[in-house]
Amino acid sequence: MTANAPSQPVSSWGRLTVGRHRVSRVSSAHDVSGVLRDRTSSMLAVGLRRSYGDVCLNPGGGLIDAGHLDRFAGADWDAGVVEVEAGLTIDELLRVSVPRGWFVPVTPGTKFVTLGGAVANDVHGKNHHGMGTIGRFVRRLVLARSDGEIVETSRDLQPELFAATIGGLGLTGVILRVELELTRITSAFFEVETLAVANVDDFFRINADSASWPYTVAWVDCFATGAEIGRGLYMRGRPASDGGLVVHGHPKLAVPFSAPSFLLNSLTIQGFNAVYRRLASPGRLARTHYDSFFYPLDSIASWNRLYGSRGFYQFQCAVPMARGAEVIRTMLSMAAEARQGSFLIVLKTFGDLGSPGVLSFPLPGVTLALDFPNKGDSTRALLGRLNAVAAEAGGRLYPAKDATMTSDQFQQAYPRWREVERLRDPAMSSGFWRRVTGASA
Repeated sequence: MTANAPSQPVSSWGRLTVGRHRVSRVSSAHDVSGVLRDRTSSMLAVGLRRSYGDVCLNPGGGLIDAGHLDRFAGADWDAGVVEVEAGLTIDELLRVSVPRGWFVPVTPGTKFVTLGGAVANDVHGKNHHGMGTIGRFVRRLVLARSDGEIVETSRDLQPELFAATIGGLGLTGVILRVELELTRITSAFFEVETLAVANVDDFFRINADSASWPYTVAWVDCFATGAEIGRGLYMRGRPASDGGLVVHGHPKLAVPFSAPSFLLNSLTIQGFNAVYRRLASPGRLARTHYDSFFYPLDSIASWNRLYGSRGFYQFQCAVPMARGAEVIRTMLSMAAEARQGSFLIVLKTFGDLGSPGVLSFPLPGVTLALDFPNKGDSTRALLGRLNAVAAEAGGRLYPAKDATMTSDQFQQAYPRWREVERLRDPAMSSGFWRRVTGASA
């Protein structure tokens, strides 16, 4: 544990850039305080770095690796409330909570994220329309600040700091502990119905008919054109009442090295999309374990290497419902015309449950996420056009996924960013924050 460790190359999950950082590994609050006290540059606390762009990077500065800050500090299994250190992952939490009949109330598409990272990015999931973001279930946070103070914060205790920390991208201090409400389950299984989607209008029709389903999401075939734009599969799920509280297993496959650049091209992705649509058995109600329903990609370790050594971008926007169908059609048409499609295109809607976090990404409307292999200038140009469409429609981009948002786009979409800047710990910084606000390192 040292604040002045040798500089080493570090990248995020998108593997787009490799910045040099001094990485300090910590396993206690005492370690964290020591690193902050002895620092010689700006710092940023990180977990598994599953963010795609530079929100979890601090090039030229320091990273505090909190992955070993991963213990339970307390649990009330009758009420379903846990207090955990920020480096504990959702994977590790579920291994303990599921056998006791409790699940995370909101989860992203991977369980290999830390609770500190989930809070810092105020993650959402397939149930936003009914549950909102994870920030709504955070009771209390404990932070280490660079002035040596250990701060407790909640909706009632230093509420401004609490609001700036949820979705605050790790900038208000090092999150040490998270007190979180869980949700009751009686089974580890879910009933999942898959429906064929003909086009964008059909998605919104099916989605309106699925309001009673707690979990909804659609996969979209990026190569559909014309009247079939938005073609894909709609999955809606609900907890099963029985089936046992069986914990998930470990990844069975792994990608051992970066795939050749020619592997992911328009022909291979188009072929995958066609096969996936045929194998998905639309119209069938199936009983599915939570692991395959929520975390299908977790079955392949290091799947990001499939995009090759140049890495990949992920674009995710949220736009108001009033122009949702129009904007989604436009974006999917742009991706199809550019022939830079992806086999990971996710479409879903957000509800109107607000988050306590001032920089929370979701807004009432629709969200689209697309992955693009990095082909250099042509990919960045496409992302620039997509970003502009989202901004013009009154939408915004997800900082946890972003690598190309301009400062004007960020500041227009997140007008309360100055509240985070005002409460930002002066020792904390990130590549993303400097890029979109102009703040110094």
